Amino acid sequence: MDLTYSTAHEAFRARVKTFLEGWPLKGAEAERPLAEQEAIFRNRGIEAGFVYRHVPKRYGGSEQPRDAIEDQIIQEEFYRAGAPRDLTSQGAGMLVPTLLEFGTEAQKARYIPPALRGEESWCQGYSEPGSGSDLASLQCQARLEGDEWVLKGQKIWTSGAQRAHMMFGLFRTEPNAKKHEGISYLLVPMNTKGIEVRPLREMTGGYEFNEVFFDDARIPADHIVAARGQGWQVSRATLVHERNLIGNPFMMREAFQDLVELARSRRRNGRPAIEDPSVRQRLAEIEGYVRASETSNLRQFSAAQRGEMAKVMRPVLMNKVFSTDTMQRIARCAYDLIGGDGVLAPQEEELHGWGRRSTPSGWVLQYIFSMGPAIAGGATNIQLNIIGERGYGLPRDLHRGK
Repeated sequence: MDLTYSTAHEAFRARVKTFLEGWPLKGAEAERPLAEQEAIFRNRGIEAGFVYRHVPKRYGGSEQPRDAIEDQIIQEEFYRAGAPRDLTSQGAGMLVPTLLEFGTEAQKARYIPPALRGEESWCQGYSEPGSGSDLASLQCQARLEGDEWVLKGQKIWTSGAQRAHMMFGLFRTEPNAKKHEGISYLLVPMNTKGIEVRPLREMTGGYEFNEVFFDDARIPADHIVAARGQGWQVSRATLVHERNLIGNPFMMREAFQDLVELARSRRRNGRPAIEDPSVRQRLAEIEGYVRASETSNLRQFSAAQRGEMAKVMRPVLMNKVFSTDTMQRIARCAYDLIGGDGVLAPQEEELHGWGRRSTPSGWVLQYIFSMGPAIAGGATNIQLNIIGERGYGLPRDLHRGK
């Protein structure tokens, strides 16, 4: 594994760093709401060729030549600068790459630009009350009547549905087909008559998850991605992008640095907690996990550059599980460091974003939320089955083998 960069790529890094000197925004722009500041920065990033690099210009991207090393450099520097990143929302991060792979030209032109600009938000309609880990058993139906799909059923744990303009979701369109073959991938306007969103109060006190009910809601027949009955194949592509977002090692490094700052600021026995040998030992252990993830990421990156991804398929499968486990360790350590402040109620404004790692109550929310990603994007127990079966060739367990 060669960890050095060429002279040309180091020059590219210098350009990225120069661009990032513009974040945070300054002057009058810094007085605007954060969402507006991020939009300004994102648009400048597109113009500079650092944001939405692989999205064609006709859809609002910067359409840069594919260069995995440049992509890696951008991720490194954007995270280091604490700058807004692209491809993190459900629309830009999950739907857009799915449409680029499977969507029609009309769908790409209609949905990708507003998703990139943040003008049209999306939610993911996958899980149902009886179909979570076994997603292919879903029963929410879509029947074709003339030139419309008629939707009937329920989705649950739908993040951000109360704010979303659109949903990309899985619906059973072929009730007599095998469960994996009878599903279609539909694009659903959330203001459609017959759709009801009911927020679910979480143990954090917030309402990020929702139930969504479809009572003969009608959408146009052309709101289907790929062919009828091919929704499972399309959804797997979307899940790959979701798991990549969750398993990002830069996210772990960022969270760990916040944890270190917390240890420096908290007091234990009259001195900074970071000077306590037991705390330092715990931090060292966690950083070992973070560095292992970073090293694995570089190994995968190097293998991809050489066209040898088959050699690192097991680590690729482990990314998501390793990330969620490590983020739980970080959050648990922080919760222990804040001590009695762990009983503080979060502020109302913190509830809507699962908190920020800058206040004790924000860390409380991070601790509670850290349990969620172990389920999102594929529950850990299911991921371990996949790792065992596909990564190590182990037999299917007796129950699932029947």
